[in-house]
Amino acid sequence: MTAFSNSFECRRRAAVPAACVAILCAALLAAAAARPDEPPSDSVGVIDGEAITVNGPMSVEVVHGQAKTVLRSGSDVRVKSGAARIDLVEGGQISICGPAHLSVLKSGGSLTIALDTGTIHAHIERELSLTIYTPQIQAQAVAISDGPQDLLLGFDTAGAMCIRANRGAIRVEQQLTGQSVLIPQAGDVLLLNGQLDGLRTSAGHCACDLQAAKATPPPQPEVSQLATAEEAHKKAPDAKPNTQPATVETPPDREEPVYQVFMPPLIYDANAKVQPEIDPKKIVLVRRVRVRPTLVFQGRVEGVAVAAITPVPPPASARAAGTNAQKPAAPVNVSFVDRVRNFVRKLWPSGS
Repeated sequence: MTAFSNSFECRRRAAVPAACVAILCAALLAAAAARPDEPPSDSVGVIDGEAITVNGPMSVEVVHGQAKTVLRSGSDVRVKSGAARIDLVEGGQISICGPAHLSVLKSGGSLTIALDTGTIHAHIERELSLTIYTPQIQAQAVAISDGPQDLLLGFDTAGAMCIRANRGAIRVEQQLTGQSVLIPQAGDVLLLNGQLDGLRTSAGHCACDLQAAKATPPPQPEVSQLATAEEAHKKAPDAKPNTQPATVETPPDREEPVYQVFMPPLIYDANAKVQPEIDPKKIVLVRRVRVRPTLVFQGRVEGVAVAAITPVPPPASARAAGTNAQKPAAPVNVSFVDRVRNFVRKLWPSGS
């Protein structure tokens, strides 16, 4: 009896961990099955614009290869210039014409917009309660027979507010006095200084058109096809002879030095109020150049040949005369007797 009880006790102890593992797996499977593919309940929509600033809760998602900013409940949006577009999660869109400043708050199926400056144009297709707050006025869109709602609300000048009900109606309430009025469909009014008693018909003072979605389809692959005989025949006369040379000499690339800057890694300290700066002594500048080989000349350098002038030999008579002229006369020692004798001979040449 004791052996039987011990065996039963061991089986029961072994079954307890198995049961815990089975419960944990079932919980994980249930959580995975209950995980929705839809965005969180506090997601307002995707915003797109050229000059916008978003503060507060938001998330970034990649849609068709592009990063998109998703507004969450509590986001603060500022449109510096131009226009921005919000594609709502429930369907529809809100166009914001800047300069504008607003905040969005979402709870369940109701969306609240606190508009400070600018103009908004909202188009709602599904069941979504939209309420717009300004410093003095509260405007709520009212659907007609569960149809779509289209409204425009914004500031025209200082103290003047434009309210337009394109589709559906708009219930306007003064927050200080509690006075309210219902603007019917196709109504276009101008409110001065937040006083409902001074409603007047507006002739389209505020303008803010709905922005079309910028769809960028992915590039389609191009498939080349052979030209038909008819297409080739049509293009043949248009062909012009190639008058340019086949090869074009490209100028040689200029060898310039390459500079590289090596910097130490950046350091970020979350506990420090002021981040440490980089020490300039640790920055290294490297200059890379290509050393050209030394030019060596081999051979000899020859100058311009100069023609030599050959003198012309003089004739023989001139040469003899020159020789005689060049020979000096030998000195003659003549005595006094010889001089007298020569004188007499000159007087009587026959007697000599």
